Amino acid sequence: MLAGILPAGAATAETRAGELPDSELFPEERALITRALPKRRAEFTSGRGCAHRALAGLGLAPVPVLRGPKREPLWPAGVTGSLTHCHGYRAAAVARQSDYVSIGIDAEEDKPLPEGVVDRIALPAERAQLTRPGGPHWDTLLFSAKESVYKAWFPLTGRWLGFEDAYLTLHPGGTFEARLLVDGPVRGFQGNWVARDGLLITAIAHSAAQRR
Repeated sequence: MLAGILPAGAATAETRAGELPDSELFPEERALITRALPKRRAEFTSGRGCAHRALAGLGLAPVPVLRGPKREPLWPAGVTGSLTHCHGYRAAAVARQSDYVSIGIDAEEDKPLPEGVVDRIALPAERAQLTRPGGPHWDTLLFSAKESVYKAWFPLTGRWLGFEDAYLTLHPGGTFEARLLVDGPVRGFQGNWVARDGLLITAIAHSAAQRR
């Protein structure tokens, strides 16, 4: 599913399987989860497994994917990427920075957001989009798309981006646009989404040509 909403040049891997054995992690990666609870171990091991396979899809040898001070994945030099997980699904997407300067992906179950969450994530001007008949759960799609925006923003800035800092337009045809409301190296992003098999998946791949 993920490969279908990212452009050529991005390599992806996804799984709906359970936890991979720790033996498939690099020792440096296993050290990051020595005290983690079983649920977190499952998310981490299968997510890193996807990361390794995605890097192999670029023709690169798998290496440990560690994490930075804000828990962001640390990719090899010259590579950008993103990870996501939700109930029963894990995925990774990577690209060479010469093709794309940042990638952001997110996956959510296609069901309504918990009560009160829309009030925290949606700008007043975005609300009308969430009452469209048919289609996916638009509130959860908005949440997912904003998560992808943050993941695409952070590698370019190293800064936090709040839900209120981007105005999104969701298009029923499977695309979305984000206009950033804060100063930064980019003014916005364009992304794609898909709803299938009970999941909502959003993705952004921002090229060097778009970096303005």
